[in-house]
Amino acid sequence: MSNIVIRPAIPADLDAITEIYADAVANGTASYELEPPARAEMETRFAALAAGGYPSLVAEKDGVVLGYAYAGAFRPRPAYRFIVEDSVYVAPGAKGQGVGLKLMRSLIEAVEAAGFRQIVAVIGDGRADSASVRLHEKLGFRHSGRLEGSGYKHGRWLDTVFMQLSLNGGASVAPDPDSLPERKFRGRN
Repeated sequence: MSNIVIRPAIPADLDAITEIYADAVANGTASYELEPPARAEMETRFAALAAGGYPSLVAEKDGVVLGYAYAGAFRPRPAYRFIVEDSVYVAPGAKGQGVGLKLMRSLIEAVEAAGFRQIVAVIGDGRADSASVRLHEKLGFRHSGRLEGSGYKHGRWLDTVFMQLSLNGGASVAPDPDSLPERKFRGRN
């Protein structure tokens, strides 16, 4: 899988992104959505991320999108502006081949370059042996909370696990006035 290219997602990727996410919703427990959203909804979500200046990436090999990852607002209130929530999804045929790891490494770099201070992972079905928990642990995320029995999907109760990764000094230094979240808050895009 060494010839995988990680690049910014573009609107032309939305069919593949929609298909990958539909599989995750229908067959997995990472998302607590119960019905896969239509392409039009995925386009709306993609546009909102782009309008906010948040990174959205795809992993591509030989012109085929194998997965995608993005960071978005953790919560809408302005005091949360330095925190993003990550999401990563891999096509069924590409799982276990390092696609998620490559996507997440690139996403972390993009989030850090924008000046954010924390990445929070909100992991559905956060069992210790889940691929998402193991991936985030490998990348240095630390466990920061668990909501027991917070979701019900595929006939069972699921725990939600929170993990986080500090960047750019985390909470130990004052915000950078030139960071993307601060510029947006101050209206200086």
